[in-house]
Amino acid sequence: MYYCLGLAKNSVLIKKLEPALAEARARRCLSGAPSVRVFTEFAYQTQKSWSRARRVIGKAEVMTGGDNPRFVVTNLPVQGFRGDKDPTRFTPQRLYEECYCGRGEMENVLKQQTLDLQADRLSTHYLASNQLRLWLATFAYLLMERLRALGLAGTELAQATVGSVRLKLLKVATQVRVSVRRVYAQLSSAYPLQNLFRLCQERLMRLAVASG
Repeated sequence: MYYCLGLAKNSVLIKKLEPALAEARARRCLSGAPSVRVFTEFAYQTQKSWSRARRVIGKAEVMTGGDNPRFVVTNLPVQGFRGDKDPTRFTPQRLYEECYCGRGEMENVLKQQTLDLQADRLSTHYLASNQLRLWLATFAYLLMERLRALGLAGTELAQATVGSVRLKLLKVATQVRVSVRRVYAQLSSAYPLQNLFRLCQERLMRLAVASG
């Protein structure tokens, strides 16, 4: 079994990371960048709770507000697995930024489910109705994800949360007029994202025509 877990910092870990922190401070001083990261790895073992030394990845980050050291413990091999098409994916920087931080991105998706789509409102007395609510929230997220990926790619809302997309693109005041032959939906000319709305609508229409 393989793992990649956050590790609470302590004085021993900070001491092992100090050379990387010094390098990060020097790089930030020379470049003037708001933050600089330097990654390193070393073997570490606790005095009592660990039976052996383990691979630890250290992130030495220096920002305007000060040092921001972080640690990850893992048993993923630095050289990758045998026959791996991407043998560098477990090197210190990539493992931290892509593998470990990717876990945080999954948590952000769950936040959108609960905060923006209210997937946690499972307050009925029956399992079936609660399950239906969860299915509907999941289906709504899939629709919004496809809207971002296909209609909003390359735009300012391409990485926006579900709540932001709903508020800025969908929750827009519209005047609706119904006649015998058609329904008119008129958006306000003062709507600030009308160009983005039009672009998204055109992209989705092209997809509909292509699939038809």
